Amino acid sequence: EEGEDEDPDPDDDLADVEALGDIMKGQQSGQGKERKEMVTPKQAAALKKEGYKLIGTHSAVKLCRWTKHQLRGRGGCYKHTFYGITSYQCMEATPSLACANKCVFCWRHHKNPVGRTWRWKEDDPVFIVEEAVQKHVQMIKATKGIPGVQADRWREAHTVAHCALSLVGEPIMYPRINELLTELHSRNISTFLVTNGQHPEAIEALVPVTQLYVSVDAPNPKQLEAVDRPLFKDAWDRLRRSLTLLRDRGQRTVARLTIVKGWNSTDIDGYADLISLGRVSIVELKGVTYCGTSEASNLNMSNSPWHHEVVAFAVKLMGRLNALRGRGGDSAPPEYGLACEHKHSCSVLLARVDQFRETDADGKHVWNTWIDYPRYNQLSRRHTEGGEAFSVLDYRARTPGWAISGAEEEGFDPTDRRHRRKGKAPRYTKFDEGGVPTHDSEGKPIGE
Repeated sequence: EEGEDEDPDPDDDLADVEALGDIMKGQQSGQGKERKEMVTPKQAAALKKEGYKLIGTHSAVKLCRWTKHQLRGRGGCYKHTFYGITSYQCMEATPSLACANKCVFCWRHHKNPVGRTWRWKEDDPVFIVEEAVQKHVQMIKATKGIPGVQADRWREAHTVAHCALSLVGEPIMYPRINELLTELHSRNISTFLVTNGQHPEAIEALVPVTQLYVSVDAPNPKQLEAVDRPLFKDAWDRLRRSLTLLRDRGQRTVARLTIVKGWNSTDIDGYADLISLGRVSIVELKGVTYCGTSEASNLNMSNSPWHHEVVAFAVKLMGRLNALRGRGGDSAPPEYGLACEHKHSCSVLLARVDQFRETDADGKHVWNTWIDYPRYNQLSRRHTEGGEAFSVLDYRARTPGWAISGAEEEGFDPTDRRHRRKGKAPRYTKFDEGGVPTHDSEGKPIGE
């Protein structure tokens, strides 16, 4: 049962780093034996209790709450706002439940295994994709009776169009990740792959991905140790090398920052230096989501920033990046602009001006952060069949006005209807640069 005080052992759902060394030594001594399954019965029970559908010996899918929201016409996730995915056609999955970090903000409370290298049985990638799609569609079918589910969206949701490889664990640890990505692309399923930057050699060997993320959870070595609690002793060097490798990738790359007040929210210069290493296409900033109390983390609501605080952080970071650019040199980052925001998720998007911003006939700036998914599927197929190269510019699409930072919709798609629980409407709707509220719940200036 969760919460029990037990000594760490190989079957624990949260093995301490110290205990992990002993576990690995024991496994190494029996290298000639058949490999074990990744997930123990205790871990499997904990994951199933939280709604995971386990696949084979090391993979899983789970229905995202945003999928259910958009099925009911209540708005899509930040990826819908930033990149134009259809949230109700997105499958959240992972081919590796194991991870090399034990981050303080992990929303899974570390019920998954931990490890630095792959040492378990290995399932076939086609089997994983087939099972993932099948189980995802089964979960979609089960939503038919939920009040408000729109029939047309429900039918469309039976076709998976996107895959967020960010459910839990470290997807890139799976030794056959390239085959899995290719299988997804062959089914016209776009891929959003998130890695914690602890396996640079796997990043270097990756086939094209629709959008490749590296989590930048801290701006310096000390805070990285505190926030990510990595198993690798050279975690900082691994992160820096992973970011550097992003420079040479032709497709979209993302530095993903999770802002945790009091933990990693002050060293703007450090973040700017890391982002400069990769010259990434996009910088995503998101305020940490408080996921409740657990023995795995001592975070509380005070660590979750408000949306206006995340916006202010993004503006400062953009200023620092553009100041570094002004200095010139090989290490200078490209120019970034404030492109999009999704207030519901406390998320903000910085995008490269040279890749995503244009000037229209009226002389106004327009953004192209959305993705032309049919075009990407075509380009990916050509690359797989004949090695044809393609770049970020080849599959971008126009970002709608409601998704642009500063729009009155605040990143909420106006084709949907905002739903608020009773008593949950915000007391204030706008703030000044110092965080002082300026408009009430109805959008009227305070004091008028």
